[in-house]
Amino acid sequence: MDVPALEIQLKTLPNAPGVYQYFDANDTILYVGKAKNLKKRVSSYFTKTHDNGKTRVLVKKIARIKHIVVETETDALLLENNLIKKHMPRYNVMLKDDKSYPWICIKKERFPRVFSTRRIFKDGSEYFGPYTSMKTVSTLLDLIKGLYPLRTCNYHLSQEKIEAGKYKVCLEYHLGNCKGACEGLETEQEYHDNVKAIKEILKGNFKDSLMQFKMQMKQFAEDMQFEVAQKIKEKIEILENYQAKSTIVNPKISNVDVFSIMSDESYGYVNFLQLSYGSIIRSHTLEVKKKLDETDLQLLELAIIEIRQRFNSNSKEIYVPFKVDLGNDVKVTVPKLGDKKHILDLSLRNAKYYRMERFKQDKIVDPDRHANRIMAQMKADLRLSSEPRHIECFDNSNIQGTNPVAACVVFKNGKPSKKDYRHFNIKTVVGPDDFASMEEVVYRRYKRLVDEKQPLPQLIIIDGGKGQLSSALKSLDALNLRGKIAIIGIAKRLEELFYPNDPIPLYLDKKSETLKIIQQLRNEAHRFGIEHHRNKRSKNALNTELETISGIGDKTVVELLKYFKSAKRVANAKLDELEAVVGVSRAEKVYNYYHGK
Repeated sequence: MDVPALEIQLKTLPNAPGVYQYFDANDTILYVGKAKNLKKRVSSYFTKTHDNGKTRVLVKKIARIKHIVVETETDALLLENNLIKKHMPRYNVMLKDDKSYPWICIKKERFPRVFSTRRIFKDGSEYFGPYTSMKTVSTLLDLIKGLYPLRTCNYHLSQEKIEAGKYKVCLEYHLGNCKGACEGLETEQEYHDNVKAIKEILKGNFKDSLMQFKMQMKQFAEDMQFEVAQKIKEKIEILENYQAKSTIVNPKISNVDVFSIMSDESYGYVNFLQLSYGSIIRSHTLEVKKKLDETDLQLLELAIIEIRQRFNSNSKEIYVPFKVDLGNDVKVTVPKLGDKKHILDLSLRNAKYYRMERFKQDKIVDPDRHANRIMAQMKADLRLSSEPRHIECFDNSNIQGTNPVAACVVFKNGKPSKKDYRHFNIKTVVGPDDFASMEEVVYRRYKRLVDEKQPLPQLIIIDGGKGQLSSALKSLDALNLRGKIAIIGIAKRLEELFYPNDPIPLYLDKKSETLKIIQQLRNEAHRFGIEHHRNKRSKNALNTELETISGIGDKTVVELLKYFKSAKRVANAKLDELEAVVGVSRAEKVYNYYHGK
C-alpha cells in the first residue's frame, strides 16, 4: 500500500476508544495496541521522533492500519490482550508461561463429586481455580475429604435407580469416607449442605464451617456422645490449622486481587495475589518480555487483564503500586499504609524473589553492584588494605612425581578471567618438591609482570599451608614485592587461611561469600593444573613409542600424528596408508616395527 493511502487512513481514524493493528507490505501483523483516542494515539507514531530504535524500525515497516472501535477502555484492554495472544505480533510484549493449570471441579450431578481437572467442560459444573500448583489442589482436596464425606464413584444416582436398589455401598462407605447415598442412606439435602460448605472453603471462607462444627460438637457433648464430639473436634483443629497457615492479613480484606511489578531493561515481572476472607488463595508471577521499551504502567495493565482472564477472577477491587486505567468495572486502590500496604509489599517481595531466581540473583541482575559488595566484603573479611579486584591463585600438580607442572588462575572483580590463566612447566626442580616448585613459579610469574610493566594483583592465594606460603614469600622478597601484594595460603583440610609471620590461622564462616570465592579460585587452579598435567602425560605417552622407532625423527612423528590423530591408529594402519603420508622408506620402518612385534 502506498504512503498517500496510509496518510488517508490516519486522517480518517475516529476520536474513539479502540484497538489498532499494524501490518507490513506482506500483510503480516506487526503490532497490536489499544487507545483511549485512536486518532491521537496512532497519529503519534508518525509525528513523533522516537528514541527507541525498535519503534523507529516498526514505523518504517507499517504499510496498512486496521482499527476496531469499542465502547469502553476496558473493552479495548480485553480485545488487545486477546488479539496479542491470537496473533503473537513481533513487536508486542511476550506474555511467557502458557502451561495449563489445575482446577477443582464440583460436578453438576444429583450428588456432586469434587475432583481436580485440567479440562473445563461447559456442562453446568462449577470450577474453582485455576491453581498455580497441584500441591495446593491436593492439600485442599485432602482438607475437604477430611471434613466432609463425599462419594468418589461415578454412578448415575437418580432417585429411581436408588429406590430400585441398583447400587450397593462400597469400601469407601465402610471406611467412613462416604455416607452411602447410593443406597439412600444420605439425603440429597444433607449432601448439598456439605457441598455448599465446600464451596465456601474453596472461596477462602472458613467461618461458616467452623461455626457449624462447633455447634455440632457442643450438641454431641451435651448428648454424651463423646466419641462423635471428639471426631468433630479433630475436624475443627484441621480447619483452624489450615486457616492459620493461610491467613496473613486482616480477614476483612476479601475478594481482592493484588498486583505488583518489578522490571529491568528487558523484562517485567508481575506478581498476582488473590485474597479471600483475609487468606491468600492464589499466587502467581508472570514474566513479560519487553519489545518496544514499554513502561511499567503499560506492562502492568496488560498483565492484569491477562492474569484475571487466565485465573477467572471476578474481584471488584484490585490493589496496585500506582494508578492503572481498567475502566469503571473495577475499583483501583493504591495502598499507602496498614494491612493493604502490607499485602502489596508482600506481592512486590514475591516479584523480587522471582526476578532474583530467574537471573541468578545480583550476579546477572546487577553485576557491578554485586562485584562492589563482594569486594568490600572480601577486604573486610581478609583484613586487606585495599579491595582485591585482581586475585591470582597458584597450585602445583605432580601426580606420582611425573611431569611436574603448576597453574596460575586469575579472578577479576570476583569472576574468572580465563584469558589471563597461565600454565608453568617446572624447569629448575628435579623430582616432586612442592615448596621449590612454588618458589620457582611465583618468581617466574611476577618477574615477568614486573619486566613487562603489567599490573600486579592485590591478592595472591597459595594452595597449601605454611610451607608453600613461605616458599612463595621467598620469591616476593627476591623481587622486592613483599608488602606490595597481599598474600595468603589456604590449607585443604580445614580451609584454614595462613598469613605471613602469623602462626594462628584465620577461619572464615563456612557460608561466607569470601570463603566461597577463595574455594572457587583454589578449585579452578587445581582443575586447570590437572588438565595441563594430563595433557602433558598423554602427549608423552603417545609420542614415546613412535620416537623409539629406529630411523624415525620428530618431524615424521608429527606428520603421522597429524594425519592419523593417534599412535594407536598409526600402529593399525596399512602399509599403503603409511606410504601416502611419509613415503615408502619411512612407512616400511613404521609398519615393520609394529607388525614384527
